[in-house]
Amino acid sequence: MDHEANLTSGKEPLNSGNELQLAMFGMGCFWSPEALFGHLPGVIKTRVGYAGGTAANPTYRQMGDHTETVQVEFDSGRISFEEILNVFWDSHNPVNINEYKGRQYMSLLFYFDERQQDTIRHVLQNRKEQGKAEPATEVVPAAPFTLAEDKHQKYYLKRFPDAIEKLSTLYATESDLRNSTLAARLNGLAKGYTSLGRILEEIYQWSFEHRDQQLLIDLIKKIRW
Repeated sequence: MDHEANLTSGKEPLNSGNELQLAMFGMGCFWSPEALFGHLPGVIKTRVGYAGGTAANPTYRQMGDHTETVQVEFDSGRISFEEILNVFWDSHNPVNINEYKGRQYMSLLFYFDERQQDTIRHVLQNRKEQGKAEPATEVVPAAPFTLAEDKHQKYYLKRFPDAIEKLSTLYATESDLRNSTLAARLNGLAKGYTSLGRILEEIYQWSFEHRDQQLLIDLIKKIRW
């Protein structure tokens, strides 16, 4: 059906018009953070991979000095970088993970421009004024990012074969699934960070025609979790 073209293009239309930004960080094993950020309204897509080191062509089995990293694309008009940062620091303990597996698990925060760097300073100052200890997070300029293997992308969602089978009718390739906003939300659902009701409510705000909204809703209601 022609109207499915929008659905299979990877990103669902979200009535945006605001600036899309990237955030990138390490906070331990990357499976849970991808699900955590993927469930947040305003987040467009999530990916996991390796960054921060010097080793060439890192893989999960040969990561070298890289860190498990989550890359988040978000709509700055719906969720701010400051909000992203507070979720980041409120959701892990840098002291407990730093160097637990060498640099594989590190509290590591990348900034992509001077504006993000200034926001990081501002958030850290605010947290200090709130009586929160300064986190043992390494803050560095953005570095090259290597995608992790397919089995690590949307890890919790992929633990439900029926979900993947049904989503394959919309997303024909691994890349389409990886870049899908809906898959990011469902990955958060599979981990327990959100509810089906919240996802359905958000879909009604996406700039689909009604029949496309209904196609998504009918499909995900049929998933056996």
